[in-house]
Amino acid sequence: MEQRRLGRTDMHVSSLCLGTMTFGEQNTEAEGHAQMDYAFEKGINFFDAAELYPIPSNRETQGRTERIIGTWFEKTGHRDKVVMATKVVGRTVMDWFRENGQTGELSRSQIEFAVDRSLENLKTDYIDLYQIHWPDRNVSGFGSNPTRWKDAEPVENEHSIQSTLEVMGDLVKAGKVRAVGVSNESSWGTMRYVTASELYDVPRIASIQNAYSMVNRTFETGLAEIARREDVGLLAYSSLAQGYLTGKYRNGALPAGARKTLFNKMQRYEHPRTFEAVDAYFELAQEAGLDPAQMALAFAKSRSFMTSVIIGATRMDQLETDVAAADLVLSGDVLEKIDAIHQQFGNTAP
Repeated sequence: MEQRRLGRTDMHVSSLCLGTMTFGEQNTEAEGHAQMDYAFEKGINFFDAAELYPIPSNRETQGRTERIIGTWFEKTGHRDKVVMATKVVGRTVMDWFRENGQTGELSRSQIEFAVDRSLENLKTDYIDLYQIHWPDRNVSGFGSNPTRWKDAEPVENEHSIQSTLEVMGDLVKAGKVRAVGVSNESSWGTMRYVTASELYDVPRIASIQNAYSMVNRTFETGLAEIARREDVGLLAYSSLAQGYLTGKYRNGALPAGARKTLFNKMQRYEHPRTFEAVDAYFELAQEAGLDPAQMALAFAKSRSFMTSVIIGATRMDQLETDVAAADLVLSGDVLEKIDAIHQQFGNTAP
């Protein structure tokens, strides 16, 4: 599988990354291990997790995902062959991430607590890529690429980007973290991270993990140029629009075991124009003789600002389909037709 450089680090990661947020909720430990076995055998050397996972996050299951990965490392001995990414939560009212019941924030004590627990969960003494899951500051909308701006009131005791990077720098010096990344970040925030690394003795961010799909190309309006010029490559999540671009929810279908069926928390993708756009992309895939999921993933993988596309599955047949997209190269004609559909519908699910 194609390997791409992670930012300006000396690490190279596969063009597809195994997302693990279903491990511990929709997937058992044995199923999670089977997914990691398969992905690893197929050349995926990049796994992504978070202290938040599994999804949906709650007090009882928090941390299970990392623990399942940790037992796989322990069983296989593959820790040194995998680039392991995980995340620390940003500002949140959720109070089950810290032992003392504090709500989440990016203070020094909370970041240090989080990284130590992730290391314990993962049964490792280092994390290759430690990411800030979302900002400490209030933003206009989650994902930080709104198509309509909403003013966000500053929070009290907001932790600055510089102070966050200072903590991260100490983790790098201590050998607990190799590289740092951001997630759900805006153009302004990303450049502030880059600038801080140029002005102060703090780590340079290597990546940004944001949503990106054919129904949400807002990354292209500002962040793509930053990713290209500053070597802060995209790790794309939701490139299948949480399953909508596979076609499995077309015409109101609710497959057994699917995330919408179980949790009904996918309103980000439930707009009339989104359904129309999804139908158009699905029909294009049929016309081109392509699997719709593979077309969506291959499109994301083809972007010049993309470092790795995060894939996630609850069934092995889904994972096999997704992994096969690594070898798919879309024709110029298909890419032009994808652009034409986007020109018609735009970013219907930002």
